[in-house]
Amino acid sequence: MEDRLYTGTINYLEQIFTVVSHLAVGRQSRIPHNCASEYTIIDEKARGKEMIVFESDYSEGCLPEILERMKETNLVQVSGYGNDCFTQSAVERIREACGCLQADVRLLAGGTQANQVVIDSMLESFEGVIATDTGHIACHEAGAVEFTGHKVLTVPNHDGKMKAGDLKNLLETFYGDGNHEHMVYPGMVYITYPTEYGTLYSRDELLAIGQVCRTYEIPLYLDGARLFYGLAACRDVDLKLIAEVCDAFYIGGTKAGALLGEAVVFTRKVPSHWMTRVKQHGALLAKGRVVGIQFDVMFEDDLALKYARNAIELARYMKEELVRLGYRLHMDSPTNQQFFVLSDQTIARLKGKVGYSFWEKVDEGHTAIRLATSWASTRENVDRLMEAMKEAL
Repeated sequence: MEDRLYTGTINYLEQIFTVVSHLAVGRQSRIPHNCASEYTIIDEKARGKEMIVFESDYSEGCLPEILERMKETNLVQVSGYGNDCFTQSAVERIREACGCLQADVRLLAGGTQANQVVIDSMLESFEGVIATDTGHIACHEAGAVEFTGHKVLTVPNHDGKMKAGDLKNLLETFYGDGNHEHMVYPGMVYITYPTEYGTLYSRDELLAIGQVCRTYEIPLYLDGARLFYGLAACRDVDLKLIAEVCDAFYIGGTKAGALLGEAVVFTRKVPSHWMTRVKQHGALLAKGRVVGIQFDVMFEDDLALKYARNAIELARYMKEELVRLGYRLHMDSPTNQQFFVLSDQTIARLKGKVGYSFWEKVDEGHTAIRLATSWASTRENVDRLMEAMKEAL
């Protein structure tokens, strides 16, 4: 049994690296046959026959610059668990970009993992975390936070965002209740940037939420799974502001062109025994270099941000063209995620032609879908998407 599992795992990894390697050098004719039917560009000769995929911003492998650096440093021997020169270089770059030289930067593998470890580490056993009712930890993380014994306390969302007034009202109500010692204490606040609907907090909105948190002396934690795209789309919010307002946040690598990896930034104080806690969650990478190298590359000359800006430009173009064709916006997003309401008949006509994400049912005959550009998107592919969407009308 163990031999079969080992062989199966090795074969799977070989397929992944075959795909990534050929993408990096511009050759796409040898993608394994069992991947070809699910994902896009197989061969130039097949163009026009394959599905056009805008399902998510993590459908492709990684930035070619990352793959090249991985290859260059492959045989360099370094210490494990993030105690390597590549990770330390990435940490310094992130601190500088955040304008927070005292920040403690820790690297993890994935977003749900980061949320679970950070929230569990920052809360006492009797505390919960406040989020909007559409927050990722409240809806799409399979109860990962609750699995650690912490309740998610929700407030209503407003286009995906939390309002400082709602947050203040929840806290005032809790502490105004004479029986609050019998209840779950609100121990921290969780927000996402961009939100699950692709919307963005303004500078004033972030400062207002931060002020409420300081008044009640609870930390503010920001989930930045798509932070690069948010920063590329917004002019009045940058990493320095986020570092100023938040006690902790993470910078998403997975959705911005890394093979995997998220950079958790503690701006004031890292939770005690952090490495031990990470180990308990099964989240400690022995080969910390794998994530360190990627973030070092992504923060070199603002590389990831440049890729994100291209994704934002293409998303804006996509939105303008689809609206011009007559498609109705479900949510007006300024980021790389675009949401549209389609009739179920139109969706049926797109089957096998366009890859998208189901978002939610709007009514009996209409569905909201998400189309997402990524670091790897091109104008050519967006134009092909427009052709398919036009034909589906």
